[in-house]
Amino acid sequence: MAVLIACEESQVVTKAFRKLGIEAYSCDIEACSGGHPEWHLQQDVIPLLKENWDIIIAFPPCTHLAVSGAASFAQKRKDGRQQQGIDFFLNFTKACCKRIAIENPISIMSTIYRKPDQIIQPYQFGHPEKKATCLWLKGLPKLKEIHNVYVEMLLLPKNQRERIYYMPPDKNRSKNRSKTFPGIAEAMASQWSKFIL
Repeated sequence: MAVLIACEESQVVTKAFRKLGIEAYSCDIEACSGGHPEWHLQQDVIPLLKENWDIIIAFPPCTHLAVSGAASFAQKRKDGRQQQGIDFFLNFTKACCKRIAIENPISIMSTIYRKPDQIIQPYQFGHPEKKATCLWLKGLPKLKEIHNVYVEMLLLPKNQRERIYYMPPDKNRSKNRSKTFPGIAEAMASQWSKFIL
């Protein structure tokens, strides 16, 4: 079995699958920061979508799609950046693979493509934080929560439970905001690998 984790330089999801003995590869145009370059395909992911993968899990960039950036949509439509983001996202929906998951925050893709199959939160997977994350699924079941810490999260100050939102401006802000929570990565690996084994 081989799993492609598209647009993932952090290798959080790749390592979760590898921990279970599953051959998984991260792919990104950037070098990986997860410490395993031997599992990383540093290239354009589009040609890889024609290859035979058992699962493709994609994290397409949300910079021009997420509703959190709606104030910039007019300019991004005008200069073509939003359409580029839409086209890139849709490439994953057309991949010749029976099992696909596409992850993005709340975005215009719910209208442009279709409603997501599931919206998950980090607090459902052991992280006392809020960050609504959409999953569009093909041939894969919805993720089951593994450790809901919603009650504990409510005891934290708002800037901690919404840490992602309150991250200060920084050259790595976008990259840090997009990293997958380890609990979610572990749920993807454990639940989806069992589904296809």
